[in-house]
Amino acid sequence: MSVTLPFRSSAEVTDAIRSRRPVVALESTIITHGMPYPQNRDMARNVEAIIRKQGAVPATIAVLDGHLVVGLDDQELDALATTRDAMKLSRADLAYAVATGRTGATTVAATMIAADLAGIGVFATGGIGGVHRGADTSFDISADLEELARTPVIVVCAGAKAILDLNKTLEVLETKGVPVIGYGTDELPAFWSRESGLPAPLRLDTADEIAAFQRARSSLSIGGGMLVANPVPKDQALPRGMVEGWIEQALSDAKVQGISGKAVTPFLLDRMYHLSEGRSLAANIALVEANARLAGRIAVAMAKTA
Repeated sequence: MSVTLPFRSSAEVTDAIRSRRPVVALESTIITHGMPYPQNRDMARNVEAIIRKQGAVPATIAVLDGHLVVGLDDQELDALATTRDAMKLSRADLAYAVATGRTGATTVAATMIAADLAGIGVFATGGIGGVHRGADTSFDISADLEELARTPVIVVCAGAKAILDLNKTLEVLETKGVPVIGYGTDELPAFWSRESGLPAPLRLDTADEIAAFQRARSSLSIGGGMLVANPVPKDQALPRGMVEGWIEQALSDAKVQGISGKAVTPFLLDRMYHLSEGRSLAANIALVEANARLAGRIAVAMAKTA
């Protein structure tokens, strides 16, 4: 009896998973909500090319007309890059989009769910969600943190988005038992900046070391994901103090305009783009590319003993 999978994957991704070749999952919210067109399309294509250069297969994930797709083809990616009404999907509404035939982009949490369903253990993104500033009264905490605690996927990022409360985000991750690794650094990176003022709980310097750590966790039946924090390249990094000033202005603007819920992060990223005169976007693209490069290497290292 044939089994109907809850997703469909491209021929390239299907073949790679069946033959146990390295695959790297990629989110799609960065395409629909994180960057303007055509930079979003160009970034997505370039990131996939970078992963292939490392010897791994890229799998960009999204929901298209109610179908969870693992590995968008060029036509699907181009169409998503120009979609203006795509839902921003997390754990709470991923199944809703599937059930109602909607199109939606996957956040970190939703991408982790889909990657785990497909058997993909490594995922590259820009920055994770976390505890929002003022969460002591708003209780605005991203579902990404809970997903990292429960879903066994390695997430490579440049830290949590700097618009968040990084200290509280780190505390929540510690409470939930999520390993946070500084890649080649003893300090937690802060998305657009290489410094946050916070120590990285753990440090590893190579993809092979990260793969060995994940294998050890699996052998001990320790569930959940792993966060690898990879600093933005030095030549595109923005000074921490300057970024903080832009963030304070963006947060003030959001409060004045009554922005809340899922609209907060896209609004703040857009304001950062304008306040920084485009420098935040250049840094964002550079860090996503660096994370894709590292994720590809980790996937290759993981596949050596698969």
